[in-house]
Amino acid sequence: MTEVEDFIYQFEGSQRALLLYFHNLLCNELELTSKIRFKIPFYDRKTWICYTNPTKTGGVDFALVRGNELSNAQGLLEQRGRKQIYSVEFKTIQDIPEDTLYEVLQEALLLDETTPYTVRKNRK
Repeated sequence: MTEVEDFIYQFEGSQRALLLYFHNLLCNELELTSKIRFKIPFYDRKTWICYTNPTKTGGVDFALVRGNELSNAQGLLEQRGRKQIYSVEFKTIQDIPEDTLYEVLQEALLLDETTPYTVRKNRK
């Protein structure tokens, strides 16, 4: 088992089901690599694409690292006061709008392939 799978199997019920759903989608279907960073699973190709974060309310937060650069035409992602990362929380697998999620992921993958990520440092 990988370190991400070890992490996922620490959880039970809908959280485990959601984490497994995202892990299988991202690693098996979209061929992203996974790694534990900041104590949660991150998924990347050239750069970090997204992460999954179990919430205290029993759901899973699915977050796109470069969410501010995506169109979010579907209205799926929420900013939640953050500058860069946009996310959406799911409580059950049935809550996931698969077609919409897939569209957002395709846009994020295209961004990763075509536009290099640059860190912008604040100058004082």
